[in-house]
Formats: sequence, C-alpha cells, structure tokens
Amino acid sequence: MLEVRGISVNYGGVTALRNLSLSVAEGAIVSLIGSNGAGKTTTLKAIIGLKSVVRGEIHFDGKRVEALTAPQRVAHGIALSPEGRRVFPQMSVADNLLIGGYVRNDKADRQRTLERIYQYFPRLVERHGQMAGSLSGGEQQMLAIGRALMAKPRLLLLDEPSLGLAPIIVDEIARIITEINRDTRMSIILVEQNAKLALNLCDQAYVLETGAVTLSGNGKDLLASDYVRRAYLGI
Repeated sequence: MLEVRGISVNYGGVTALRNLSLSVAEGAIVSLIGSNGAGKTTTLKAIIGLKSVVRGEIHFDGKRVEALTAPQRVAHGIALSPEGRRVFPQMSVADNLLIGGYVRNDKADRQRTLERIYQYFPRLVERHGQMAGSLSGGEQQMLAIGRALMAKPRLLLLDEPSLGLAPIIVDEIARIITEINRDTRMSIILVEQNAKLALNLCDQAYVLETGAVTLSGNGKDLLASDYVRRAYLGI
C-alpha cells in the first residue's frame, strides 16, 4: 500500500531524514521507534505532506504522491492523528469530529462513520456537546484519533497516542487501535516513545536513529533483540 523510497527531508540546513525507506502492507500495523529527534514525526509529516522531501519517492496505492498537498493526500486516503492531539479547544467534540470529515461529500456516509467512531469511543458520545479543551488528556486523544478516522482513511498515521496518558488509558487506546485495525483492515503507522507498546501492537517495526532506519523486522523479533532491549526497553 505504502512505499517510501530513499527520502531525505531538511529543516533549514539540517538533514532530518537521510535516505529513509519503509513499506506498509495492506491491513498491517507498522511501528516506528527511536529516541527523541530520531525522525519519527518528520517521517509522518513527509508521508502526509506537511514536510517536503528533497529527494526520494513516496508511493501510495501505486501512485507517487510527493507533489500532492496534505488535503489532497487526505482525500486519497491518508490521515494523521498528530502528536499533542491538537484538538480545537473552543469547539465542541461533535464539531471537532465533523471537521475531520471535511473532504467527504456523502453526508450519509459521514454519519455512518461518525456512528462507528462513537462505538469505538463511547466517552465521546457522552461529551459530544462539550468543548474539546475541557476534556481530559485521554479523551482528547480519543477525539484526535476519531477526527482522523472521520476522513475514512485507508492509512492512519498515529503520532505518540500514549504520550502523557495514565497506564489504564494507554491500555484502552491500545485496545482500540487493535480493534480498528482488525475490524476495518485499515493500515496503521504508529509512532511511539513507548517501544514495548509499539512492538507488541505491530506486525512490522523500524528503528530510527538520526534520521535513518538502522534496524527493522517483526515486532516480536525486535522485542527479543538485545540491542532494542538495552536501548529502548531499559532491560
């Protein structure tokens, strides 16, 4: 479904990604792990179109997408739930969700998607008229994921969904991510500082260091890697 081939991305004069390649199969969960500044978020921004690549190619469903804007990529089936959630605090939960479906013209289909999201996140039903800024961190994370799902993507990009959340909420978010993938066969790229969580959830994983892939493999195999255990699991 997704092929990232040798991309490089710069921030000013600094190279943030160097010749980075990865792939995502249809229906797979792929995790990106690495320390702060390794290039995980930049990779997601390059895929969604928020950062331009200076070289390399990004193919989605067999078509190159580097020339497409971020809204065009959303319309093609890629959506991002960003780091820090970035909900619209002075808007209601319901309006935040509706904004996520702005690229879709079929109102009936949008309503069906909204109902499906409320099934995944029943707390959002309870809070639908509440201002998003008044939600707890976990509820805002649910809203951010739900907003991305409103675009009905085939590839969902999740940037640090467990960041700053209590362990019980992290477990709930992890369960929902697994449910979404199982129920819809939606492909997911998961960026996580919580390497154990990421590797347990995924089919395939990539370890990023200073903007490059240094290790890749099956999630469970990487969980057993001495290097990964020392560097990212503290074992």
